[in-house]
Amino acid sequence: MIDSVGARGEGVAQTPSGPVFVPFTVPGDRVRIRAGAGDHAELLDLLSSSPQRVGPACAHFSDCGGCDLQHWQGPELLAWKHHQVKVTLAHRGLQAEVQPVVATPPGERRRARLALRRVAPGGAHSRDGDHVLLGFRARASRRIVDVQACPLLNERLSAAMPALRSLGPVLLRADGELVLEVTDTLGGIDLLIERSGEPNAALHAELARFAARHGLARISWRADAASEPELIASIASPALRFGNASVEVPPGAFVQASPTAERALLAEVLAAAQGVKRVADLYAGCGAFSLPLAGVAAVHAVEGDAAFAKALDAAARQSGARVTVEHRDLDRRPLQGDDLKRLDLVVLDPPRAGARAQCEALAKSKVPAVAYVSCNPATFARDARVLVDGGYTLERVVPVDQFLWSAHIELVAVLRRQPLNLARR
Repeated sequence: MIDSVGARGEGVAQTPSGPVFVPFTVPGDRVRIRAGAGDHAELLDLLSSSPQRVGPACAHFSDCGGCDLQHWQGPELLAWKHHQVKVTLAHRGLQAEVQPVVATPPGERRRARLALRRVAPGGAHSRDGDHVLLGFRARASRRIVDVQACPLLNERLSAAMPALRSLGPVLLRADGELVLEVTDTLGGIDLLIERSGEPNAALHAELARFAARHGLARISWRADAASEPELIASIASPALRFGNASVEVPPGAFVQASPTAERALLAEVLAAAQGVKRVADLYAGCGAFSLPLAGVAAVHAVEGDAAFAKALDAAARQSGARVTVEHRDLDRRPLQGDDLKRLDLVVLDPPRAGARAQCEALAKSKVPAVAYVSCNPATFARDARVLVDGGYTLERVVPVDQFLWSAHIELVAVLRRQPLNLARR
């Protein structure tokens, strides 16, 4: 019998040798399992289903590694995610008003990272002649699950899947493999091809025709994740709207995957900014928070990626937004001392590793408030502990279920200094 769900979304069964973790199960399931490595087990048979179990929304569920929890949806799943946030905070000795989880709907994800493979005749996945695989990696594997449709993707990305699949013979030799990053923008799909080597003139021309034929905004190419993208074709501006500004995002730029989640995160950040005059937006990206914040305060945006900072600066100048932009590695050179003296609010939106160095500097400052957007509750809790030890109170935490049907949870939190500490230097 499965009696609970662990932190990674796996069901927990109590056995004579201790608890074991069983994927794709929910509380109340009666199961037959086979022991695996360590404290994990393989689900062999579902003997009886829990009332909490639902049918998956996708035929590829349990094989594709993109989703872990399609078999468990609704209020029980959101309650579990809410509990995971509270447990993570408690582990660091933190207490806060944790709001209900903001749910996001399927069918609205606007960016994805897809794997494309051309399988040679006679290969493990071949049919008659060449066969192209397009999709996501299998669970805990490099194998590509060939996906014809994904219920997470928005309408435009879903409609583009056949066209993207047709790139296999154009871009790959037999048994070759590459990565396609797609982002839905106001001008159309922005496609970044990640493949070793450089495209020749003929491939440039072929990809330009592909972009025009299928209405893509832009196609870029890079040899690997560490390389600078090379522009292949530009048909329309790959722009996104943040506040009153239009930002032409760089190839492969980070944007929130779900518009619903982005609106929820932004609403909390704007609420924290009511009545303030000076804001620093740190790890600002392309301006998803900086540009809307400019409607209520003067904003200094700091971003470690030069291309992101350049795009944000161009959009701010073009729109007349009250935003100054600085390119700076905040992990190595956090804002501190005089940088923080005149600020009323600091907004943080760091990567999964968090913002430890910056929070250590904030803990020594007199900045009245911090709004922290996090994609990793564990590193958020670590950083929030530093801020609380420095005199802040963790007032409000809002979990956001941006990555639907996964164990992942994001959050936005507000921390404020006690009134006694509000005096400026």
